[in-house]
Amino acid sequence: MQSSSIYNSRRNFIEKTLKFTVITGIASATVLPGCKDQGDDEQKVSPPEDLMQEHGLLNRVLLIYDTCKAHLIHKQAFPIEALSNAAGIIRTFVENYHEKQEENYLFPRFQKANQLTDLVQVLLKQHNAGRALTDQVMQLSKSSARTDTEAQKLVQLLTDFNSMYRPHEAREDTVLFPAFRKLVSKHEYDALGEEFENNEHKLFGKDGFETMVGKVADIERSLGIYDLAQFTPKIS
Repeated sequence: MQSSSIYNSRRNFIEKTLKFTVITGIASATVLPGCKDQGDDEQKVSPPEDLMQEHGLLNRVLLIYDTCKAHLIHKQAFPIEALSNAAGIIRTFVENYHEKQEENYLFPRFQKANQLTDLVQVLLKQHNAGRALTDQVMQLSKSSARTDTEAQKLVQLLTDFNSMYRPHEAREDTVLFPAFRKLVSKHEYDALGEEFENNEHKLFGKDGFETMVGKVADIERSLGIYDLAQFTPKIS
């Protein structure tokens, strides 16, 4: 009787252990891969998200342009290298990289699908206009020694650039980028995200975007506009 009882206890223990192992295995098969995929998705940046982050950097440069323009209008001294460095970021990161991504990967797909073609034409025309404006800004910001006429010209250039790019990027963020997601397959969409990242790393290194953000922050500090709290209005 005692041997039979021990046998039955062992059998029950083994059966329970096997059941637990099976259940745990099923849970692992269903939960763990899901967690892994979720982690991968959190690390991946979609093409529009990538471009919109870069628009955020562009907006910070536009604020730098606004600040330099105000100093020029009021004939206040400011570090001229702040303006020339900001224009350099516009040229290298925005125009030669960010806009080239749009021109090489987004615009042709819209044109091929015959969707938003009028918008794409305007955006492309504005890219070209922006590059012409940047050429002149870079030329006039080489030295702090300039005539009143040159200073007025620089003010107008900065005004024209900002007046064009704020609605430009807003239209891309709210119309072009959302439409792009529907234009391509999920596989192509994911592949483009990886290609965007690879292109950025080739041109600017592994932490290219973060490096550019750091450079913008340095320019903001030199102009006294880095502290975000200063832009909070006083409400009585």
